Amino acid sequence: MTAKKSPAKKTPAKKAPAKKAAKAAAAKTPAAKGPAAKTALPQHAAEPTPPRKRSSWAVALPFLVFAGLAGLFFYALQTGDPSKLPSAMLGKPVPDFTLLPLDGLKADGGVPVQSFGAADLAGGKPTIVNVFASWCVPCLQEHPMLMALANDTDVRLYGINYKDDPASARRFLGRYGNPFDRVGTDASGRVAIDFGVYGVPETYVISGDGKIAYRHVGPLTEQAINEKILPLMQPPAETPAE
Repeated sequence: MTAKKSPAKKTPAKKAPAKKAAKAAAAKTPAAKGPAAKTALPQHAAEPTPPRKRSSWAVALPFLVFAGLAGLFFYALQTGDPSKLPSAMLGKPVPDFTLLPLDGLKADGGVPVQSFGAADLAGGKPTIVNVFASWCVPCLQEHPMLMALANDTDVRLYGINYKDDPASARRFLGRYGNPFDRVGTDASGRVAIDFGVYGVPETYVISGDGKIAYRHVGPLTEQAINEKILPLMQPPAETPAE
């Protein structure tokens, strides 16, 4: 009979000492750099300051101002009295200026037409100052009225040639007639801006003491000439001596 073999006993695996395991784990873990092994916290970027919102009034104001001026301009033209347009210069002295003459422009006798400045408008006699240009269609429309003023009255009429080519301005006055006693050139438009000109044509009545007495925007009309301009051209009534 075969004798029964007793089952082999399993030998338990030897466990490494706890201290050695800890040292082995520490050896595998990279050492922290620097004097202190502190955990670095993530840094958040500063949040951008949200842009300030412009109020609705700040956005709408320029459009409201433009609409108001356009409305006044349209109303004045439609009512036939452009002088109703606001002007901060009425009743005030004309701006200080001196204009160059229109090169090559001559009177009937071949004498060069002189220019003028602010001092020439304060000599005691009222003056009509008309702002015109050869490229301006409404200027051509009103030109016969200026010629009638020059031929039928003894008013003093000066012209400001606005942002124009000298040769074109001479051809314009040579073809349609020159109603002006003096003509100055405003090539840059600076003098017109100082007067408060919106556009050409515009006409001003300057009193004898050099102040702006009346302003007409757009082409002259017979009504404006008879009712507004000519009465201002009369010399002031003399006060009777006591």
